[in-house]
Amino acid sequence: MTVEIKVPAVGESVSEVTIEQWLKQEGEAIERDKTLAVLESEKATVELPAEASGTVKKLLKKAGESAQVGEVIAIIDTEGKPTVSTSTTAAPKAENKPAPVAETKVEVKAPAAPAKAEATPTTAPVSVPQSPVNTRVSAEPVDAGGEEEIVPMTRLRRTLARRLVEAQQTAAMLTTFNEVDMSAVMALRKEHGEAFLSRHGVKLGFMSFFAKASVDALKLVPEVNAEIRDDNIVYKNHYDIAVAIGGGKGLVVPVLRNAERLSFAEVEIAIGDFAKRAKENKLKPEELQGGTFTISNGGIYGSMLSTPILNPPQSGILGMHAIQDRPVARDGQVVIRPMMFLALTYDHRLVDGREAVT
Repeated sequence: MTVEIKVPAVGESVSEVTIEQWLKQEGEAIERDKTLAVLESEKATVELPAEASGTVKKLLKKAGESAQVGEVIAIIDTEGKPTVSTSTTAAPKAENKPAPVAETKVEVKAPAAPAKAEATPTTAPVSVPQSPVNTRVSAEPVDAGGEEEIVPMTRLRRTLARRLVEAQQTAAMLTTFNEVDMSAVMALRKEHGEAFLSRHGVKLGFMSFFAKASVDALKLVPEVNAEIRDDNIVYKNHYDIAVAIGGGKGLVVPVLRNAERLSFAEVEIAIGDFAKRAKENKLKPEELQGGTFTISNGGIYGSMLSTPILNPPQSGILGMHAIQDRPVARDGQVVIRPMMFLALTYDHRLVDGREAVT
């Protein structure tokens, strides 16, 4: 008996995936519910489990190729006996490559050499495939000159790029800046941090303060928690705070559902879990959908100031930045305080400057 393995539904509006990696090859044994392949959609990376135990009879797609949701990509023979030893066929992910394609040489201009540097060649031959493939194509190094590497964008990166451009083309984005004195928050963390960690098993970070403060602010200014839908304004009566996190394949924005109901500990635990699974590319598609407002913390990378881009159809995104000791005036005296710049980018079609600054 044979069982067809089809591409499952991996999220709303997602119709196509990329076969990122086969974990089993033809002729190998596999157990039911064990991962057969890793699929990459435009929203997340998901594991495809085997629906039955048996032997992999046929792989209908190569690693790097695309497949439609519902398409058969593998066949398992439930009565077949393994013909290949797993220990001898297992190969690293990088070895799962499509068949080689013809190459052609093109001349690529290298950057001009610095004035004091020794002269280098002005052109370098680079191998470029004549037809697109979903695998890495490295340049041929020539001396110390113009070396290039052509790497196709991942499906997640392509989607991110498209959405960022769409946001700039469709929303009237404007950013307002302010700065906050972080002394009180830092004092609270110092006072309660040890007990918080002992009780909840997670550190008391800054994100829980900002997530809870954002909920209160969104209740005060509901336009920032709303969206434009056709010619209507849709006000959200729930607060699903999306948190930008650097993942294994790039930026992902998982959502804290009903953040108004979460405690500080629940926020910190959820964010820690998101960060861990983002690095492992194990976030679920539904965890990346439906946020009403976004928080992005560029400060963890050292950013002092930036203008975040909206995450459509949301109307607001808060950018946090690095904390730095700076001289400020307090009660007629110049004192040193830990200060952070905040940036709120908002859709000016819906949110006025007064509301944004508030």
